[in-house]
Amino acid sequence: MDLVLRGGKVVDGTGAPARAADVAVEGDRIVAVGDVPASEAKGAEVVDLDGLVLSPGFVDIHTHYDAQITWDPDLTPSCWHGVTTVVMGNCGFGIAPTRPGDRGVIARTLENVEGMSVDALEAGIDWSFETFPEYLDAIDRAPKRLNVAAMIGHTPLRLYVMGDAATERAATDDEIETMKAMVAEAIDAGAIGFASSKSPTHAGDGGKPVPSRFAEIDEITRLASAMGEKGRGTFQATIGQGFYVKELAALSETIGRPVTWTALLTMKEAPGRAVETIERQASLGGEVWPQIACRPLVFQITLEDPFPLAMVPGFDEILAAPRAQRADIYADPAWRDRVRPEIDRVWGHALPKVTIDESELHTALRKGPTLTELAAQRGQHPADVMIDLALEEDLKTRFRFVLVNDGEDEIGELLRDDRGVLGLSDAGAHASQICDACFSTHLLGYWVRERKELTLEHAVHRLTGHAAHVFRIPDRGVLRPGAFADLVAFAPDTVGVTGMERVFDLPAGADRLLAKSSGIEHVWVNGAAIRMDGKDVDGARPGSLIRGGTA
Repeated sequence: MDLVLRGGKVVDGTGAPARAADVAVEGDRIVAVGDVPASEAKGAEVVDLDGLVLSPGFVDIHTHYDAQITWDPDLTPSCWHGVTTVVMGNCGFGIAPTRPGDRGVIARTLENVEGMSVDALEAGIDWSFETFPEYLDAIDRAPKRLNVAAMIGHTPLRLYVMGDAATERAATDDEIETMKAMVAEAIDAGAIGFASSKSPTHAGDGGKPVPSRFAEIDEITRLASAMGEKGRGTFQATIGQGFYVKELAALSETIGRPVTWTALLTMKEAPGRAVETIERQASLGGEVWPQIACRPLVFQITLEDPFPLAMVPGFDEILAAPRAQRADIYADPAWRDRVRPEIDRVWGHALPKVTIDESELHTALRKGPTLTELAAQRGQHPADVMIDLALEEDLKTRFRFVLVNDGEDEIGELLRDDRGVLGLSDAGAHASQICDACFSTHLLGYWVRERKELTLEHAVHRLTGHAAHVFRIPDRGVLRPGAFADLVAFAPDTVGVTGMERVFDLPAGADRLLAKSSGIEHVWVNGAAIRMDGKDVDGARPGSLIRGGTA
């Protein structure tokens, strides 16, 4: 034995009741759970966990770390919140396969759809690969703090095969067969699945719809069937018109693989709708897992980088324009006249909750009044108030948008319903706008300890074994002999999230929001400590590339 953890309350990730037990580790595996006699622990490192809960490491299935992993081996901030395994390639986006001539297109696509700084992407990505298998090999070679699993994304795949036509038309039979062969090649190389998007919010390079939005359902089904033929892989979708619960159930039944979709979110203005949707999804057959979130979806947006306003018709003109020219479009009265009713239609429910969050100029307006209240005072439409305030500050004013998932009672219902899977941290995306990589510590601190909506055992199951099952990740997310020694020891009375801070630590000095944790005392990945006594272990990078899942 190399490591013995004594005195903790073991919550094993299956939902079973907590129990007092010792845990022994040898190499990267758990070898015993129960009473570990001192005679068997000779020579092992012994850690006293008195007062702490010991659980499997948390699994984050929706991170968008595809680019960040090439420059940040620690995958911050996820590693601070008890996460030991991350899944990326979500929503059909990623950086492989990519031809050298398309690297700029991929960077600008990620800028528009996932809020990533194009300067950071251009300065930070180590393009030592072209194909998806080469990308996996590059990740495998690189030291990393956490375990990583990757899906192949429909958008870079389509661009690789179809070139500029990927954002213009449906694919031909030959192009679909070429893409399907590349999905099969990716699964053989270790991809954990295949992902796509039909979301109207996903406008990419030049404001055009991302390539996957031009795919017909037949194309998506044929590409995903490569996983069915291999008997491995999970399909992840971002929903859109004509690609929703009915189509996803049919897809799962056709390919015989799990499907998970983004995202099932509550709305305070429409109580009960999300629960009705999960009921409907469950009634349609197949193995389909809606992804749910445990935090309100709150964005700090600027009009310089207007996602998710991009789903409003007219904002495609903003995304297509260089940043230096965007102010001119916002100032155009004709443009405003066109988009004003569309903003009401799409985001009218959110405008009464929008406030200024960060501003060097409008300091007296920070944290309130709301845009709606300001509009009433000024005799303007809320959208005009927002645009005028932003123009006065060179589009740098940050507005706090509570988009969706603010129906808290209904979130509690979804968290207790195992027909949905916990996801949507977007840990590596929208870095200057949100930081929901702290979802795990928020769940344990807020939903378990404060609101008591979930038992500790159920919450840990949602963070570990349940998520690992959806992506068929073997021997992770459970604390039992034979499983990998991905473990987190936390203090149930203090686990939670610290306040947000803005830092400028991305490549090229780009900014992001960060939240740190409280109560996450010790974390082990593959049997090696990456966090002890609430502090990172410097240089600890024992993570592995997880190549593929089980049937």
